[in-house]
Amino acid sequence: MTKVVSTYIELHIMKIENGKLKFLLLKRSSDEKYPNIWQMVTGHIRSGEKAFETALRELKEETGLVAEELYSVPIVNSVYLAETDEVCLIPVFLCRVKENSNVQISSEHQEFKWVNVDEAEKMLNWEGQKKSVRMINDYWFDSREKLIKIF
Repeated sequence: MTKVVSTYIELHIMKIENGKLKFLLLKRSSDEKYPNIWQMVTGHIRSGEKAFETALRELKEETGLVAEELYSVPIVNSVYLAETDEVCLIPVFLCRVKENSNVQISSEHQEFKWVNVDEAEKMLNWEGQKKSVRMINDYWFDSREKLIKIF
């Protein structure tokens, strides 16, 4: 029987530049699963780890960045994992970093770009991820209280 699990996270990283949000997207290395796609930070939740702790750990591992603020976004993405016959529910997080932050990508990625919300929607592959960046942008300016602040 197919199980429902929550073993991965998505973390959108943003900074504010000239009053607008800029999202950090990472291009996966050509020898990784899902080669050459643009994505936000993603990662596997370790045993005993809280989802938001995974987001912070993956932020550091994949970008070298430190969060100034961390939010839970009120959306959960999902994917079916055929290799384990699981439906994975993926909590979505947002972190704000300093405008002058220095990105240091890991070997999982080959390139990074800071992009606006429209560019992010065009570059991301999955509808849930596109919806997440649009929601974050809209909530940030119109109803920030809907983003659940962790710190």
